[in-house]
Amino acid sequence: MELTSPVFNANQPIPASHTHGGAGISPPLMISGAPDGTQGLALVVHDPDAPTGDFTHWLLWNISGSTGVLPENHIPTGAVQGMNDFGKIGYGPPAPPSGIHHYVFNLYALNSQLPLKAGANLKALQEAMAGHILAQAELVGTVTA
Repeated sequence: MELTSPVFNANQPIPASHTHGGAGISPPLMISGAPDGTQGLALVVHDPDAPTGDFTHWLLWNISGSTGVLPENHIPTGAVQGMNDFGKIGYGPPAPPSGIHHYVFNLYALNSQLPLKAGANLKALQEAMAGHILAQAELVGTVTA
């Protein structure tokens, strides 16, 4: 399985429009190669370089397993968003306080949809995904303060 973006390459800068300094909208993502049996997809976006430790920017699950594109600033029908570490539901744009930060987009192919309600946190999502992950992909983008 592969996760890419048409607006930034792996380990390259995320455009300003997708950060706190710009419009703060989620970037478009392309998904390919989900394995047979994929019923749902889950996305976790986090910053392992945050001063307070790994910081969650976006949790999104119950994306249809047949999805090939997550358009910019769009949540697919049926998908559910969780609580980010800003204390809000939805996409929390990168806003590094200093230096270069790496924003890791982890995509998971799951053999089922998840019975989580909107606003669930990372721990709840990880617990719900346990035993259901068929494959995963990663895309890393950078933002410099």
